[in-house]
Amino acid sequence: MENTIIWESPSNIALIKYWGKMGVQLPCNPSLSMSLKESVSRFELTYSPKKAGEPDLIYAFEGKENKAFEKKLSKFIAAVSNDVPCVTKYQLKISSSNTFPHSAGIASSASAMSALALCLCSMQEAIDEMEMPKDFFLKKASEMARLGSGSASRSLFGEYVIWGDLEGLSNSSNYFAIPYEKTIHPIFENLQDTILMIDSSPKKVSSTAGHELMNDHPYADARFKQARQNMADLIDVLANGDFNRFIQIVENEALSLHALMMSSNPSYTLFKPNTLIAIERIKDFRNKTGLPIAFTLDAGPNIHLLYPKAEEKLVQSFIKQEIVELLEDGVYIQDGMGNGPKRIK
Repeated sequence: MENTIIWESPSNIALIKYWGKMGVQLPCNPSLSMSLKESVSRFELTYSPKKAGEPDLIYAFEGKENKAFEKKLSKFIAAVSNDVPCVTKYQLKISSSNTFPHSAGIASSASAMSALALCLCSMQEAIDEMEMPKDFFLKKASEMARLGSGSASRSLFGEYVIWGDLEGLSNSSNYFAIPYEKTIHPIFENLQDTILMIDSSPKKVSSTAGHELMNDHPYADARFKQARQNMADLIDVLANGDFNRFIQIVENEALSLHALMMSSNPSYTLFKPNTLIAIERIKDFRNKTGLPIAFTLDAGPNIHLLYPKAEEKLVQSFIKQEIVELLEDGVYIQDGMGNGPKRIK
């Protein structure tokens, strides 16, 4: 007998970046992210008792076979088999889809691995005929998702999320993420994120490879210290509403991330020419208007433009007039703060 579970989980955009790992997929510094609303992955997991000679896993991405990602999912499922022992007794058929381009710096692994972790936890509940307490369920899923993608640990929660041991926050952990529950100023309560699609092609250097290059990076220690200071400063800013300081911190984090790539050995860059042109136009627009808008980037060429909901009309006008011509096929994704994953079935 077959049973099906469907979860939808969001991507997230890190405001304080983590870049560099230790141990088993643990961060060298804490990070803070904002979960998105529209950029999501949907995973449909169908499971049935294993039969001799059948494959353990069958996977399709948006209706098409994808052996490379199937291999990654198989590795992930093996890594979490102690947490969800039921997976060893069932054949898994997985199909997934994204509302955004994958491998282009919009944290597709984060949404994918978190969605799969949720499906597996729900599968364990169904087989054991026992519902886990919600907090325990999400913590377990976050810890599992981390093994597939560090950023995925943060996609288990809505709004702002912290992952990594943080001084002064007793429940923070390197093993799982937690929802950010400190004071949030109203200006940051419904932050918008317009994702400017400079280039949707897959990255030439994966985030996994980029993290490994931090192991012998000459600026690693200084970077981890910088991230912790930026985290402390951002926590103050989220409470006091100083958007100018928010801009300074978030943009410093984004540019520092890409500077680490360019100064690694071997060095590489994920910026495209239009990435730099767009950044300069954003800065010029901000200087002329005084509007509270900030940019950030993940490990890719595409820009996340962050601003309060009240400024949406003016920012959208600016994008159409000065930025669209720089985008691939004129495409941008209108997104914003989301409430976290949701179960569909």
